[in-house]
Amino acid sequence: MVTAEFNNICISGIAAAVPTQCVDAREYEHLFGQDVVRKNIITTGVRQAYHASENQTSSDLAYIAAKKLLKEMNVDPKSIDVLIFTAAYLDYQVPPTSCVLQYRLGLSTDCIVFDTNLACSGFVYSLQTMGAILNSSSAKRGLILTGDITSRVVSPMDKSRMIFGDAGTATLVEKKENSEKINIAMKTDGSRFKSIIVPAGAYRNVNASHERTLWSDGNTRSDYDLFMNGMDVFSFSMSDVPKMAIDFMGKFNYAPEDFDAYVFHQPNLFILKHLIKKIGAPQDKMCVSLDRYGNTSVCAIPLTICDSFANESSVKKLFLYGFGVGLSWACASVSLDTTHVLAIERTDDFFAEGRVEH
Repeated sequence: MVTAEFNNICISGIAAAVPTQCVDAREYEHLFGQDVVRKNIITTGVRQAYHASENQTSSDLAYIAAKKLLKEMNVDPKSIDVLIFTAAYLDYQVPPTSCVLQYRLGLSTDCIVFDTNLACSGFVYSLQTMGAILNSSSAKRGLILTGDITSRVVSPMDKSRMIFGDAGTATLVEKKENSEKINIAMKTDGSRFKSIIVPAGAYRNVNASHERTLWSDGNTRSDYDLFMNGMDVFSFSMSDVPKMAIDFMGKFNYAPEDFDAYVFHQPNLFILKHLIKKIGAPQDKMCVSLDRYGNTSVCAIPLTICDSFANESSVKKLFLYGFGVGLSWACASVSLDTTHVLAIERTDDFFAEGRVEH
């Protein structure tokens, strides 16, 4: 695993936004049957999720979160030196969505902006990237924006649709003297890239059919829909993921009791319970948002922080862990003052100017 340590850099605030449309898991009973839906709720823990409207994109949700964060913290947009937008499903092939967000937020033209195409591990990877930029440049303040609208790429006839939710988040990262160190570790296994994949829609498999057919796992989808190999992902989550958490703690001399809370990616409740048990931490230290927001991909960690600590005013030592698409996984230890952890916003807003008309 690649590791990093950052001093004098901190997370100063976090905000999150979800669409207004709330979908109850029981609404899928007419498609999959009552028994299947009930079993899914028990196994995954997901009871509801929020789905984007037809016009909303991942950047729309991230934008709302960023606007709220900057306003509530009284931060001048022109003072932002770096913007990283992390999402699996971007607004355009070209240009980078981060450029659009820079414009919408009114950031300076001196600001560094770029996209990273990551999902479940993306928040921690972006924290590493932001820390490296702040640590090695004149930049003093950066925004990590995340957003995903996974509901758009899951077939309506795929049972996994019941677990996914859409969201956007914004995290302010700053240079600050005497901040408690941030430690990070990351790994990737690209040999398992097919475990979670949308096979078509870019420049591989360009002639794939849009027709949805029955796949070997019993779900109906096309190559333009998200496919998740349940057994591969389960095996990865049961073995590789807990192992790196233990290795991380050994590397940086942490004990499970050193952390006030554990904020994991939110795939399903069974995996979370297994992971916290393997780490050796009490289950009541594990933050859970998936029951009300589903698996929100790259947004899961910051959204769960907002869900757990909004409107508090205390300092928490957090263990963050993202794992999934790639396959990739990354964990971090951070100290967070929750004063500027904001309540989750709900929005139907979208960027009408983003449409291209001829």
